[in-house]
Amino acid sequence: MAVVPRESSQRTREGDPSLRKNRVENERDAAKRWAEKWGFLKTPLEELLGPEKKEAAKPKLQLPDHLQVRPVTPVEKYIKVLPSPPVPKTTQGFIGWRSGVPALALEHDYQVQSCKGSVIRMK
Repeated sequence: MAVVPRESSQRTREGDPSLRKNRVENERDAAKRWAEKWGFLKTPLEELLGPEKKEAAKPKLQLPDHLQVRPVTPVEKYIKVLPSPPVPKTTQGFIGWRSGVPALALEHDYQVQSCKGSVIRMK
């Protein structure tokens, strides 16, 4: 059986004049109505904001001395960072090399308590 093309499918391929005419008319109407709905978008921002009054700057109140913000004190005044000692030449010396320096006080004088084996004693 041969498929016979319908007349309506031929119209859509070739372009139905009434459909195209309707579409063009709708676009013209939309272009005319655009200015009514969205014409405000074409107005410059300065013109829109022109009549609005800017708020006058309020005068600053003088705060009492105990409420005024103090200037920031530099950190260097309170914290002194000394240069690091030279890095040991061996890899064994590199591991834990800062813990052996007494000035850094990384080791504390307290007994290390471990819970390993405290519950069950294995023999």
